[in-house]
Amino acid sequence: MNDALHELAQHIAMRWAELPDVEAVAIAGSQATGAAGDQSDIDVYIYTHCDIAASVRAGVAREFSDAVEIVDYWGPGIEYDDARTGIHVDLVFFNVDWMEAQIERVLDLHQASLGYTTCFWHTARISLPLFDRSGWFARQQVRAKIDYPEALVQAIITLNHPVLRQITSSYLRQLAKAAARSDLVSLNHRAAAMLASYFDILYAINRLPHPGEKRLLDDAEARCLKRPATMRADIARLLSACATPGDPVVSAANQLLDGLDDVLRREGLLPLT
Repeated sequence: MNDALHELAQHIAMRWAELPDVEAVAIAGSQATGAAGDQSDIDVYIYTHCDIAASVRAGVAREFSDAVEIVDYWGPGIEYDDARTGIHVDLVFFNVDWMEAQIERVLDLHQASLGYTTCFWHTARISLPLFDRSGWFARQQVRAKIDYPEALVQAIITLNHPVLRQITSSYLRQLAKAAARSDLVSLNHRAAAMLASYFDILYAINRLPHPGEKRLLDDAEARCLKRPATMRADIARLLSACATPGDPVVSAANQLLDGLDDVLRREGLLPLT
């Protein structure tokens, strides 16, 4: 992170720290991992004990910009371009109890989701703390630094693998039906769901928390040493096939999943069917 970004992040954190319900402030996303590009914004995560009213959040944000947008569609959030630096700022608000529950769900209870199981664990693990009122965030990061639980690997595969093409309503069968009726929107939707479970399994095989969808293919190629050799080409083939419905979609999906099954088989992780 360059000096201008660091100074801006510290300024933002100290202002939000003035609110008594704010427990911690941290940077996540590409600025925290070192993967930021020239167009990358700054993702600031604000951990609170209770919901902060949109009017209060907007009032604080307007100290940094005249054009503040409340984006509470995916949970409390604010976006704006910093007036002094022009840097785009994305503020995300998380409840501390909720975040603790997300970490407990995967690290202690080993509960899987259909795709993106370990994203919040990843967020806690890679974040750069800017303010930590009582050491709560430091404690979450200590928890997040543990080795990948083997029980979680198995849980992710057990939940996500059957929906790829094994069960009656699998993503593969849904893709085949969508292709038969030339349903482009459904093809896109089901391909995205298939890829979400595909990558959830792939990161679990490699014992790596899932980093989220941005630059996911590049990240997987860089860090997932256990992966299909033709992964990028297989994914490109599937997505291209979705634009021209027909048998190529099913063929492309099977090729993609065959590659994943080969890795699971080599690792002794392929579920019994």
